[in-house]
Amino acid sequence: MTDTMPVAAIELPKIRRVDPDQPWRWLSAGWADLTRVPSVSLSYGLAFALAGWILTAAIWIFGQFYLVLPLAAGFMLLGPIIGVGLYDASRRLENGMPSSLGRALTAWRGNAAQIALMGLVLMLFMLAWVRFATILFALFFSENPPRPEPLFLLDVFASAESIPFLTVGTIIGGLLAALVFAVSAISVPLLIDRQANVITAILTSFEAVRQNFWTMALWAWLIALFVAAGLVTGYLGLIITLPLIGHGSWHAYKALVVWDSGDG
Repeated sequence: MTDTMPVAAIELPKIRRVDPDQPWRWLSAGWADLTRVPSVSLSYGLAFALAGWILTAAIWIFGQFYLVLPLAAGFMLLGPIIGVGLYDASRRLENGMPSSLGRALTAWRGNAAQIALMGLVLMLFMLAWVRFATILFALFFSENPPRPEPLFLLDVFASAESIPFLTVGTIIGGLLAALVFAVSAISVPLLIDRQANVITAILTSFEAVRQNFWTMALWAWLIALFVAAGLVTGYLGLIITLPLIGHGSWHAYKALVVWDSGDG
């Protein structure tokens, strides 16, 4: 006879069902936070923009132009973990505590191991997406390579031959983005707010998306819209849009999650 160890069930917080128009309120609350701590918010936004400029310059220098779109999508995949300081700034504002850039940059220390694990999860998604994009590019263009710059982007993104490549890439990328959104929609704010583990955070995020599917679909669409608006402005728009999304994500978490203590 073998002894068996009982497996403890993971206890998740309760999920509140919210109205479909809630994402607009989260954006409004996020804007209010941005204007209250502009030094924190705009510093984060500027850092995102600088990262975009550096990555684009590297792509140009090394001639890896096909990575432009995958790396642009990376802003959405890694954004939840990079925005840790923004969640903490909103948390402090909500609790009447002082907020500063220094505090925001060290916010991860409160639950360092679990936040690092969540960052690893999102980084693996990002690496998988870039790898997939590389394979997809090789499959569609191995027999008829695009012409060198300045015609490279035209051949890859604006020619009739590129339609199958863009179609397949958009479908697979959209599915991956939906999965990442379900994993990370509220998981990182949860890890900032509570001494929870990654599994609890991810399962809670999935459950929040499941129970509020159409509301969270609108929220995902707004996030994609604001990120796209930031990208098409040469990353300048990200200085505003990404902090806005970050602060709004904190308010999404607080609206959706109810802990037993009743302070959800």
